[in-house]
Amino acid sequence: MTNEQAELSTLDIKQLLELLPHRYPFLLVDRIVEIDGDRSARGIKNVTYNEPQFTGHFPHAPIMPGVLLIEGMAQTAGAVVAHENYTGEPKTTYFMTIDKAKFRKIVTPGDTVEYVIVKKAQKRNIFKFSCVAEVAGQKVAEAEIGAMMMARDDQ
Repeated sequence: MTNEQAELSTLDIKQLLELLPHRYPFLLVDRIVEIDGDRSARGIKNVTYNEPQFTGHFPHAPIMPGVLLIEGMAQTAGAVVAHENYTGEPKTTYFMTIDKAKFRKIVTPGDTVEYVIVKKAQKRNIFKFSCVAEVAGQKVAEAEIGAMMMARDDQ
């Protein structure tokens, strides 16, 4: 047995914009690091006060909405799946299911959220991921997410 480790790849914002259909203000991942094929990855989201959700959630004490944390996890999984399974034909990974979602702590401007995703299953073009959102090593949210990869219809 060797002590070889797989070389992990990354995706910067330019690559994410090529892989995901999302744009401001709904792109909720800034970069993806530690990508191990489509098996696992760690996405990064820098939360800033000037994001539009904070004008209403909540103006006196801004809190990142939990649904946006879930969406950030799904976008991280979608980008990794699209990157690993790219065959020359543009594809989009669509969010299908959310199971076992739990919110543990609040996320506020100034926090850096890390989305940790691990593929649990794949059947043809359908994927299931276990996802955790962390801030400074503390779990803030978690969910199991299902997604389906399909040909992009914006051609």
